[in-house]
Formats: sequence, structure tokens, C-alpha cells
Amino acid sequence: MDGLPPTDPGRRPGIRDTAAQDRVLVADPRDRRTRLLRNGAFAAIALVVLALLLPGLLDVLSATRSVSAERLRVATVERGLLVRDLAVQGRIVAAVSPTLYAPAAGTVGFLVQPGDEVELGAPLAELSSPELASQHSREQATLQSLEVEVARARIDNRKRQLLTSRTRDEAEVSLLAAQREMQRAEAAWTTRSISEVDYLRARDALRNAELGFAHAGADAGLENESLAFELRARELALERQRLVVEDLARQVADLTIRAPVAGRVGTLLVADRSAVGRDAGLLTVIDLSRLELEIDAPESFADDLRPGLAGEVSFQGRSFAAELASLSPEVVNGQVRARLRFVDEQPGGLRQSQRLSARVLIDERPDVLKVQRGPFVDAGSGRFAYVLEDGFAVRRPIQLGVGSLAEIEVLSGLVAGDRVVIAGTDAFEDAERVFISGAPP
Repeated sequence: MDGLPPTDPGRRPGIRDTAAQDRVLVADPRDRRTRLLRNGAFAAIALVVLALLLPGLLDVLSATRSVSAERLRVATVERGLLVRDLAVQGRIVAAVSPTLYAPAAGTVGFLVQPGDEVELGAPLAELSSPELASQHSREQATLQSLEVEVARARIDNRKRQLLTSRTRDEAEVSLLAAQREMQRAEAAWTTRSISEVDYLRARDALRNAELGFAHAGADAGLENESLAFELRARELALERQRLVVEDLARQVADLTIRAPVAGRVGTLLVADRSAVGRDAGLLTVIDLSRLELEIDAPESFADDLRPGLAGEVSFQGRSFAAELASLSPEVVNGQVRARLRFVDEQPGGLRQSQRLSARVLIDERPDVLKVQRGPFVDAGSGRFAYVLEDGFAVRRPIQLGVGSLAEIEVLSGLVAGDRVVIAGTDAFEDAERVFISGAPP
């Protein structure tokens, strides 16, 4: 068309090119040198940084694991006093808390209620036992019968003693008569006033009287011994029966259950007006003036605990001095039962079975190397620990000694100032070297 610029066969009709806007630039040699210098400086800085970071990168690459510092708990090894103690929970028990039992079968009637304050010897319950009362009455009647028999035996003994005494006296009279007759016969025989036959007859009569008197005395002695023996046997039977009656009377008196100590009534073990058998538990009495704390210590402390160890009991924000009074010789469910006794002052307001905190001082070791106790003791069986060194946790063999609940003695492998990972080592998976990411705890 006329008036239009000529078209390029290779261009699309109707679209203009940008050739009119392009401009040729000529590079300045000074700008090229500046760029080279700047790139060289950047490269040199990069090389320096790489040289500085290369050892650390190699260390990181040498570590088999990486653990965040937030997951760890670290303690510092230090030298000082190691106090071995045992902190436990216990319950208040009465040092004297007797349980009263039924002395016989019967029906019990209580005169007190739980919590009542009682004095020594105060009646607590009454037991009705018709069988025991009937037995007491029968034995008492037997006692009275024996008393009558003994009294009758004493009268019979006196009668028989009188009879034997009369026999002996008669024999003595006969002897005296025979002696006088013999004297007359001897006087007459001297003058030959009597015949020899009469003289011999008088002598025989004297001999016979002498034998009669001797036998009468012996019979009287034996009779007295026999009577004394029979009377003694009856008296012993009477004494035995009297003891039986006294014992039954004591049992009847024991049907009234009395307080063996001054204190408070604890628990009624059976219902009121219920039938109970012999030796059945009835109630308990608690002596609140002598209270102790019963604790259960772990079996691992059994060899270290012994009666007399000092301790303290916490109650209402105060600590009260105590000592280990007794220790059970057996282990039950991994626990050893012991009792703490208050030394100077027993706190007021304590109640039976009340829970309190206690502490028992086992041992004190001055100037020992120690570290805070943690799960690492059980995780490594006390044979190794992880020590922080330049951002790494390095496994190190150690040897541990005795310990308390808070601290444990270090025998070898660590020095004062070492920082030991005491918790969180389960994430290390027994690696020899672990990188600790983040700020050290």
C-alpha cells in the first residue's frame, strides 16, 4: 500500500521489532578488574572460613549420633561431704497397742466406743459365759465338801489318837503293877517265904507287862503317823481344789475386760452383743504417749540400717529428732520394715496410721568426689558415664562407690569439674561419641 513502510518478509505483519531501542555498550576495562578483585576476596574469605570450620565439621561427621541439649540434664563433679541418708514415708503406730481377746466363749457387751479415753484398769467390755459360771459353782461346791471331809478327818484322828493313847497308858499301868509285884516276890524269895514257882511267875508277869508297854508305844506311834498321812492327803486334795476354784474365780473376774494401759480405745473387732469363741479378738487399746513411725526401707539399704541410727521425722513443717528403734530380720516384697522412735520430744496431735516423712542418716563421708545421682547410674550399671567435652558427650569408663538418694561417690574415671550427663543418656544408644546440638545445658 502507498505511504506504508516496506515490510520484512520474515516478520509477522502488524508487529514492530525493538531494533530501534537497542544500544551498543562498550565495556570498561576498569570494571572488569573490580569484579575480579571482588570475586577473589569472596573466595579467600570462603577458604578461611572453611579452614576454621573444617575440624569441627570433621568432629561432627565423626560422631555417630546427634542429640539436642534440651533433652539432657547435666551435673558437675565436685568434692565435698557425702551424706548417705534414707528418705521414706511412714505411718504412725503405737509402740504399745495391745489387742484384747476373749478369755472364754460367750456373749460380749462393750462398755466403750472407739476413740474413748480410758485409764489403766478401766472396764472396757463384759463377757457373759454361763458355762464358766456353772463350772465355777460346781468346783466351789466340791471345795466346800472337801473342807467338811478334812474337818471330819481331823476329828476322827483325834478320836483314834485318844484310843491309842489310852491303850498305851493301860499298858504302862500294867507294867507298873508287874514291877511292884516283882519287888514283893524278890523280897519274899530272899526269905524263902514263897515258892520258886511263884517267884518265876512274878518274873514272867513283869516281862509280859514290859512287852505289852513297848508294843503299845510302837502301835501308838505308827497310828499317829498313819493318821497324819491320811490327813495330809486330804488336806492336799483340799488345797488342789482350792486352787481350781481360785483359777475359775480369776477366769470369771477376767470376763470383765479391763484396759491394760492408759490411752484410747482403737477398734472394736466384733459387733456388740455378739457371740464369740475363746481367744477371739475383741478390741484394741492404743497408748498415745508412746508413738513410733513404721517405715519400709528398700532392700538395698538392709545391710546399712541398724538400730540406733539417727534420724528425723517431719511434722507440720518441723523436724523432730528420732532414732532407729528396731529392724525386721526378713525382707517382704523387696522392703525391710523398721521403726523410728522419737528421742526428745514427741509432737502433739499425732494420730494412729497418720502418714509422715522421715529421714534416716546412714553415713557421712567428708572430702569425697561426688556427683548428683541420676538415671545414668542404672542405665550404665555404674560402669560408664557421658562427659561433655567441647560440645560432645564422650563415653568414659568410671567406678562408683556408695551413694545416697541425691548423690553418689565417684571412685575413678572422673575429676572435679567434669560435667556429666546424668539424665537423657537413653538417646545415645551406647555410642562412644555423641554430638550435642544447641547450647550446652
